[in-house]
This record gives sequence, C-alpha cells and structure tokens, in this order.
Amino acid sequence: SITLSEKLSQGPVVLTFYRGGWCPYCNLELRAYQSVLDDITSQGASLLAITPELPDASLSTAEKNALTFSVLSDPNSEFSKTLGLVFTLPDSIKPIYSGFGIEVEAHNGKGAFELPYAATYVIAPSGKIVFADVNADYTQRAEPSEVVESLKQI
Repeated sequence: SITLSEKLSQGPVVLTFYRGGWCPYCNLELRAYQSVLDDITSQGASLLAITPELPDASLSTAEKNALTFSVLSDPNSEFSKTLGLVFTLPDSIKPIYSGFGIEVEAHNGKGAFELPYAATYVIAPSGKIVFADVNADYTQRAEPSEVVESLKQI
C-alpha cells in the first residue's frame, strides 16, 4: 500500500490514471511518461500510474512496457471513485469489447466494469493541485511535456 500523503512528504507527485494494459492509448501514454521520467524525477517528483486492474495485470503492463515508475492497482476503483473519475462501462459496449478480445472482468475482477477517465494530476508537496487534465475521451491525454513544465513551476 502507498499513501498519497507519504509520497507528497517526499516531493511533488504526478498521478496518472489509465484504463488498463489492454488499452493501446494507455500503453502509448505510459511509454511517453517513461520517456520523460528523468525530467520528472529531476524535479524531485514521483510518478504514479493507477489502474483498476488486479495486481497481476498491472504488473504485466509494467513489465510489457519496461516501466520503471510505480504502477499501482486500485481494486474496485476505490481511490478513483473518491476523485469522481469512474464511469461504468455500458452494457451495450461490453460485447464490442469482447469482440476485440478485451475481457475487462479478466483484468479488473468479476463484475468489475468500472473504468477511470483519462486523468493526470500534478500535486505539490503542500497538497495543492497545480495541474489537472481529465477527459472522458480516452484518446485524449495530457502531454507529458506539459506535466514536466508544471513541475518546474512548483
């Protein structure tokens, strides 16, 4: 378990929420953050990627993408829900996902059809959010360069 307050006591935190390792846009985003990780850590910041996937699935995503930052499992989207970032996948969409070979329950747990919006936050050690990007369109994500710039402003 990791607490946000613990991480903030060590410096700024970049939180990014992703739907799962099965999502190609999420994988692109995670690799983009890996490419700027040195810029993030040079600002004294931690990068945390959060997913509703079960721990084994999130570990597979980290390994597949050679990620060296923390990839965290948010079972039942509990933390994401506290931030208002969760939506339930509509029943009409579930067969479409299955048709593409995406079995959300296999990644998130039985009956778990909740996903987070694409969201990224930069949080100063004081707890103040200095950058926020939340989008219902999963194809639209914060630019890592904007995140790095916001860290430089802290």
